[in-house]
Amino acid sequence: MFSWNLFADIGQMLSYQFMVSAFEVGGIVAVVAGVVGYFVILRRTAFSAHALSHIGFAGAAGAAVIGVQPIVGLIVSCVCAGGVIGGLGQRLRDRDTVIGIVLAFALGLGVLFLSLYKGGNAGLAVSILFGEILGVTSDQVVLTLVIGVVALVLVAVMYRPLLFASVDADVAEARGVPVRLLSIAFVTTVGLAVAVSVQVVGVLLIFALLVTPAAIAERVAHSPLQALVIGVLIALASTWIGLFIAYFTPYPVSFFITAISFGAYAVVRLVKWAAERRSREASGAIDEGLQRGVPG
Repeated sequence: MFSWNLFADIGQMLSYQFMVSAFEVGGIVAVVAGVVGYFVILRRTAFSAHALSHIGFAGAAGAAVIGVQPIVGLIVSCVCAGGVIGGLGQRLRDRDTVIGIVLAFALGLGVLFLSLYKGGNAGLAVSILFGEILGVTSDQVVLTLVIGVVALVLVAVMYRPLLFASVDADVAEARGVPVRLLSIAFVTTVGLAVAVSVQVVGVLLIFALLVTPAAIAERVAHSPLQALVIGVLIALASTWIGLFIAYFTPYPVSFFITAISFGAYAVVRLVKWAAERRSREASGAIDEGLQRGVPG
């Protein structure tokens, strides 16, 4: 229960190692998702990220069947699939169709692996589909940090040409930017981000961290750097506030993380809509005034 003494509540919560690990891994994932997610939105590849999460489900379930940590299967399957999806290119006409077909097959494969898993497939399915941030160990925090740093370094190395190619791929290609290679490298990086994010929100709720904060940032920011910072801050706030609330309630962490990020997105959309409506009304009033002032 809340004591309404914020510092006492936080102190009590952080006295447990599993909560410290949850905040650590949540912070790492939020930073990675906020940065990578901006380019996912900019490049309009949200469906690819969604597909990678479901392919990761099959990889995690397959790893569990052969006795390997699910996170290993997540990383391998997401990275490999990311390279393939990136290789399809941005302008391939049937790209989404191919991804959708592979996504459906991956889900079926995941169900097969779950049926073959002998260690309690219901618990495994829930942890993969909805995340298990409160069950993260110290070793998994370290692994997440390593993967997160690799993903951020890759984005930093690709930043300028990736931004150029994301805004106008045709001009970037004409200027000598290796657009196809960048696409492969970036979607592979998205695969890394998806693999680490699944631990927090699961494959079904991946949009909460990888897409929603970046979508908000794109609507309110005035520069790419500002959008990156805003996206990271929103992802961090959603994750940490969600963890804090979940600690004092019997409800899942993933629900609060997704609800907070969705609520923020809804508020931003509402504010933007109201501002645009006022602008249209003001413009209409000016036009009407001008028309009245013009002699017939």
